[in-house]
Amino acid sequence: MTSTLQRVAWGIALVLTVAVNAAAQSQVFIVRHAEKAAIPAGATPMMAEDPDLSVAGQERAASLAGSLRDAGVTAIYATQYKRTQQTAAPLAKALGLTVNIVPSGDLPALLEKLSTLSGNVLVVGHSNSVTEIVKGLGVPTAITLTDGDYDNLFVVTRGEKPTLLRLHYR
Repeated sequence: MTSTLQRVAWGIALVLTVAVNAAAQSQVFIVRHAEKAAIPAGATPMMAEDPDLSVAGQERAASLAGSLRDAGVTAIYATQYKRTQQTAAPLAKALGLTVNIVPSGDLPALLEKLSTLSGNVLVVGHSNSVTEIVKGLGVPTAITLTDGDYDNLFVVTRGEKPTLLRLHYR
């Protein structure tokens, strides 16, 4: 009888250990901003540099919010550009979070902020920064993005040996 109780106790301890370790691993969700609006002829330099999302981009941002609303996201980061902030906005609104703005050219500062967080985080970047963010989080897998890639959702599970999962969303 005692050995049965001991086996049950060890089994419970094992399950709890696995559950605690799984809960301790947080994820960083990384996306490129959604589709940006076409730049009209004669646009001002500011408008050309910082366009809004297109209708398709707005729909993709809403889809991202639907995909991540139950993912336990506790912080959201985007660059100073409207297209990244507009991509993050639907999820931020759904979760009651504020989008934290980070300079697009200061990857070390973003990585430092991410290293201090323990919950799940969404980062919205650009085609030229998403790959560097993934690499900066310790994932050795090389990834590439083209100018037409808007549907990638990279999930980095943090830990001693970070892992990468590449998903696609509409």
